[in-house]
Parts: sequence; C-alpha cells; structure tokens
Amino acid sequence: MVTGAAGGLGRAIAVALHADGWRVLLTDLDAEAVAAVAGPLGGWSRPLDVRDEAACAGVAAEAATRAGGLGLWVNNAGLLVTGPSWSHDAATRRRVVEVNTLGAMNGTLAALAVMRDQGRGHVLNVVSLAGLVAPPGETVYAASKHALLAFSLGTLADLRLAGYRDVHVSCLCPDGIWTPMLHDRLDDPGAVASFTGTLLSPQRVARRAARLARRPRPVVALPRWRGAQVRLLDALPGLAVRLAPLVRATGRAGQRRQRRRVDGT
Repeated sequence: MVTGAAGGLGRAIAVALHADGWRVLLTDLDAEAVAAVAGPLGGWSRPLDVRDEAACAGVAAEAATRAGGLGLWVNNAGLLVTGPSWSHDAATRRRVVEVNTLGAMNGTLAALAVMRDQGRGHVLNVVSLAGLVAPPGETVYAASKHALLAFSLGTLADLRLAGYRDVHVSCLCPDGIWTPMLHDRLDDPGAVASFTGTLLSPQRVARRAARLARRPRPVVALPRWRGAQVRLLDALPGLAVRLAPLVRATGRAGQRRQRRRVDGT
C-alpha cells in the first residue's frame, strides 16, 4: 500500500515495489490520476485522503482481505511549505501537520491494526532529512517531519515491548528529491535547504525504499553522508543557527545549478 502514489516519489516507489515482486495498492486524493498510474502495475488503486482515519482503516482492511494479508504500508503522501514560520497562517500550519504527521499516523495505525493480528508486517514512513535537523526556511515542514520520526521510532519500541518481533516500522530520510514538489522552487528563498546537498531522482529514492522494504531498519538517510552531516548539526544547535547564512548561500548556488540543468534539457 503506497499513499500519494499518483506522481512524484509515490509513483516511483510503487513502480519499484511492483518490479520487486510486490502486489501494490496505489492510493491518492486524485482518483483518476492514481488509477492511470496503477494500470500498468496491476490496476489496483483507491482514492484516499490520509487525514481520514476511518478511510485509512478501511483501505488497510480491504488490502488485507483481497491480498491475503498486508505485508507493507508506505506512508509517502506529504506537503511542503516554505518560508519563515510566522509567514504561514493557522490553516496552512494545520494542513501540513494533518497530512505529514497525522495522516502518516493514521496510515501507520491502520496498518498496524492488521499487522498485529497477522503477527507480521512492515510500515515504511517517508520522512526526510528535515526530520533529522531544523532547516531554515522549511520550519513548519520540518516540525511535521520531526513529529513523524518520533512517532515512528516510539511506535517501533512499543511494538517490541509488546512482544511483536516481526512487525516493523522504518523511516526513510532522503535529501531533496527532484519531483513536482521542488519543480517550482528554483527561485524560492525558503526552499534553499532542499538544494544544499545531493538532489536525488525519485527513482534512486524508490530503489532504496524497495531495499528497505525487504530489510527493515529504524532510520535510513539517503545519501548516508548527508545523514551524518545533518545529525552533527542537530547535535550542535548553536552551530547550526550560526551556519544559517552559509546554508542559504549553498542552497542558492544549488538552485542556480539545477536551473542550468533544467534550462539545458
């Protein structure tokens, strides 16, 4: 089960999982778009608003019944907003948290309700490097992802304490990904943090997700060196704040490089 699968990273993950032998249920708010993507992958799709707890539970139950069990649930659906925290109104902040955090919580708990009964299964939450550090310009987004990371790791610990050894929760934390989420951000000063490192293709992230689906791990950063870098900044918050101007300059240079690549294609 993959949420937000009508395009971008969600579509790439669904394709990679299908190629790896999974029978994949694709979901998205856009019913027509996700059905078109699902066609070549077995044609199994459903419209889903991840903010709807009951709808998530219904999809999980249907998937388990139709496929003879629910092996994997990928929480990929997400929203990115940029700019200083004070620049967003209450409705925007609420929407980001409802999709990125509460939506992933709904999916996780819907999946676990099935997986705990089965005694096996795997929830894979697409977090972001923004879940490991507080990038300037993406504060509200990062807060939603920090919350998801904490929820995921705490839930994994709860599962182990409750005796569930074959039910897993993994977090995939990729660097910036060249998907429609960033296509219109090349001149956005609030998005500079997403362009400070290695801009990844959705296919590369999807291949790592497929590997993680086979071999669960609590947290995987992609690329790994960026995970170490941002964890260091997270451990030294004073230094991270002082380096904000450098982050902005590095990210702006990354935006210009990507602009040249786009204009040259």
